[in-house]
Amino acid sequence: MNQYHAIGIMSGSSMDGVDIAFCSFTQKGAAWSYKIHDSLLVPYTVQWKKKLSSLAACSPENFVQAHAAYGHYLGILAKRFIRSRRIKDLDLVASHGHTVFHRPEKRFTFQLGEGAAIAAACRHTVVSDFRSADVAHGGQGAPLVPVGDRLLFGKYAYCLNLGGIANISFEKKNKRMAYDICPVNMALNELSEQMAFPYDKGGRLAASGKVNAALLQKLEQLPYYRQSYPKSLGKEWYNENFSPLLEKYDIPVADKLRTVTEHIALRVAAAVNESLPGSAASVLVTGGGAFNRFLIDAIGSRCNARMEVPGRELVKFKEAMVFAFLGVLRIRQEPNCLSSVTGASGNVCGGAIFPG
Repeated sequence: MNQYHAIGIMSGSSMDGVDIAFCSFTQKGAAWSYKIHDSLLVPYTVQWKKKLSSLAACSPENFVQAHAAYGHYLGILAKRFIRSRRIKDLDLVASHGHTVFHRPEKRFTFQLGEGAAIAAACRHTVVSDFRSADVAHGGQGAPLVPVGDRLLFGKYAYCLNLGGIANISFEKKNKRMAYDICPVNMALNELSEQMAFPYDKGGRLAASGKVNAALLQKLEQLPYYRQSYPKSLGKEWYNENFSPLLEKYDIPVADKLRTVTEHIALRVAAAVNESLPGSAASVLVTGGGAFNRFLIDAIGSRCNARMEVPGRELVKFKEAMVFAFLGVLRIRQEPNCLSSVTGASGNVCGGAIFPG
């Protein structure tokens, strides 16, 4: 086959909801192209947000039950999406799941959403659990999107995702490199909620605050930023290292937002400028943070590169689309996780397949 139709399902660390994207992928020679035919964001209910936030501390029995229940939920969402969009030609559904634990240094990671339950609910072939194989081979299991960046977005010097966590990918000596940079919406949304807003629309709340030099200095001194890549971040790192610093300073929340925004801009600019191929370089910016105009301007003013924010659908659904593509590569038994990115012992074809 040289053309595939797939649905990608993604739940990010910012916990705004479930992204669903129906896509097609066509291979001509060694080149791949894509098209997003339809997409949908299903916001989480208050109940699901509470459940997902408390899973790390629940009993083993409740955890396993949640794994099955969340898989069934994703399968039902996929089934409804397929019916409402009248999708007839579908090769597979690929689910990232929702990351509950990510401890690659301890050789484990866990994405909630049992693949068998998804397949049973939607009645289509499902590929899920993309990260475990890479972690088992000594890799970070993240980021995974760089495979799609290389094969679908090769015209850009950098691909930057501003989601719950910022990550970047680029070519270096004919190898794809990528790593997590720093928290973004994971921190900005948490602070915005303290001001009774679900998120900082356009960065207006941050723009109303002032940079706190002491807090900024502490954030900049976090040891993670001095580590060489491959490296990745998870909620555990955020809870243990980043969030306590925000709580320590008794300053207006708007000032915390402004300071974190400054910190993100500095970290992202440092990542881009580290191996900048030239001032004409272009940076494809996607993820929810791409809609934060104040943040984008702050990053752009510090980078010697063009920040290119594409259309709204690609900004919002690029990750879901790429996971659909990773599912295609898994079905084709081709590598969908690069050792140059994760540090694994070799390239991996990750993902468990469940017939519908």
